[in-house]
Amino acid sequence: QGLEFKLGSKVLSAKVVDGKGVIEVEGAEPIVADRVLVAAGRLPNTDGLNLEAAGVTLDERGRIPVDGFYKTNVAGVYAIGDVIAGPMLAHKAEEEGVAVVEGITTGYCHVNYDAIPGVAYTEPEIAGVGKTEEQLKEAGIEYNKGSFPMIGNGRARALGHIDGKVKILADAKTDRILGVHIIGPRAGDLIAEAVAAIEFGASAEDLRRTSHAHPTLAETLKEAAFAVGGKAIHI
Repeated sequence: QGLEFKLGSKVLSAKVVDGKGVIEVEGAEPIVADRVLVAAGRLPNTDGLNLEAAGVTLDERGRIPVDGFYKTNVAGVYAIGDVIAGPMLAHKAEEEGVAVVEGITTGYCHVNYDAIPGVAYTEPEIAGVGKTEEQLKEAGIEYNKGSFPMIGNGRARALGHIDGKVKILADAKTDRILGVHIIGPRAGDLIAEAVAAIEFGASAEDLRRTSHAHPTLAETLKEAAFAVGGKAIHI
């Protein structure tokens, strides 16, 4: 698609020269482009709320510290979403909003942050939930891995979108699913099944013993689950 990634690069500045965007990069030649898109992430939108007057404290990054019930340091004041720690995602904030109400009304609330998916709406889409291989290695957790390519899926072939794969990471001892990562068509939709599996402690065997309609893209998850146990059928 004509994309080029500059890994390990640091942008020093950007300016317009003769109608072109010129980006100065540390230790490399300047990059000249027709347009420069800045996508540098988000910051908590706590400025201008006059939180100091209410006595609500902020951390060094401008976020509001909360406890397990999303209570701030001021009684009766709760905080969720982008103004607290964690991924800045609408569905994460939604789960926290429901949890706050449950905590107030029942005295119990819980959000499993390992079961909050992330999606990049690119072409092809990229989605993931749970742990990555790097995180598991760093934590010293032994795991088994299974992957299945989109090219082996009938629906993907019919759609003409055969690039990508599904990868499932499962605990080597318990077979419990620890992470699922997808790149390919409708990855953002497919990840929902993986979220449910992680939320309720399903194993790779649970997933591969679950019937999946044919022909669907969802069959790639079942095939990847088979691959975790070294029993892949269609590759």
